[in-house]
Amino acid sequence: MSARGSYARLRRAGLRAARTLVRRARKSHPLTLIMLLFVTVAISAASLLLPSLIPTAALTIPLLLGGLLLRFKPLVVLTFVALALGSFVMSERAAGLPKIGFVVTLGVVGWIVLTGAKVRSRLGVQGSRGESMLIELRDLLTAQGEFPRLPAGWKAESAIRSAGGQSFSGDFVVSATRGEDQLEVALVDVSGKGIDAGTRALLLSGAFGGLLGVVPVEEFLPAANHYARRQDWDDDFATVVHVAVDLSTGEFEVRTAGHPPAIQFDAWSGRWSTRDAEGPLLGLVEKPEFAVNKGQLKLGDALFLYSDGMVETPRRDIGLGTDRLAGHAERLVAKGFDGAAEELVVEIGGPGDDSAIVVIHRQTHPSEATADACPATGRNQPAARRRTAMLRTRAS
Repeated sequence: MSARGSYARLRRAGLRAARTLVRRARKSHPLTLIMLLFVTVAISAASLLLPSLIPTAALTIPLLLGGLLLRFKPLVVLTFVALALGSFVMSERAAGLPKIGFVVTLGVVGWIVLTGAKVRSRLGVQGSRGESMLIELRDLLTAQGEFPRLPAGWKAESAIRSAGGQSFSGDFVVSATRGEDQLEVALVDVSGKGIDAGTRALLLSGAFGGLLGVVPVEEFLPAANHYARRQDWDDDFATVVHVAVDLSTGEFEVRTAGHPPAIQFDAWSGRWSTRDAEGPLLGLVEKPEFAVNKGQLKLGDALFLYSDGMVETPRRDIGLGTDRLAGHAERLVAKGFDGAAEELVVEIGGPGDDSAIVVIHRQTHPSEATADACPATGRNQPAARRRTAMLRTRAS
């Protein structure tokens, strides 16, 4: 038992020393270069003395490590030394063995490593730090879509799926609370899809997240439009659906900027209706006007915000897609729309476009959560009515 304990302590000490060495190597490029040069010389010498045990191809190891740890200029030095030593080692090999092919292969590996380092040097970072920055930005974009803690009786959830399963999406969600009794949510769809739109989505998410909950509700879209115009994009634009919900009364206001309308589920009638509010695309008009559509979420009601990737395909227009979305959402009424966002984005979202959806649900009070309290899911409701999502347009 003591031997195992000693081994565990030794192992932990070795791991700590290795982590410390890696941290110091990342901070001190001269030290890293010296260490990698030493490893290169050691591999070359071992390959000369023990050719049957240490292949000359092991010289690619310090090259690859240098690509992760070194800046461009020190990496050029390491690559030159590795090529020189590799050529010398191969020249000492017996006649008949392939020599030129190995040197060419080592040169190609060095060129690939140098090309990658040159690209990263444009960002001012080396090694895997650039990828880490992208991951942090992606996580930041995701975190801005997380909903704040809501009072009892309210539930909100969102789901986003990028085209082709990529990590970045042109759709994003930002949310904020104004005081304790108002929730604001904006679902934004940037032109393009996947990684191509991801950079613009990262830029806009920070700006829109800063505006939401700070500027007055009616000024959010004009301010967002002003920011988008300042970017001086040629053909790029964004669409937005913005909703502000009074959590004490259930009253809400919906405004859109070239975005598909929100849809509302009325628990007492079992019907679905669109909440149209006209407005131009963001970034195209200097002083746009955005109409408002007002309504109220009663107990059991739900409001759905979604991007065009959820309802529109090359073979299906938005109207038919909205009917299809409402039809699938109707199946989730009995579950209180629990997990509805994730399920709908998987089942309805188009694979060739970014898809996003937000579900805001005012839950029925536990004492009223019976089958008769919500006619849309009651036993006496006609089956055809439960299956069909009849959308009616409500004026503000």
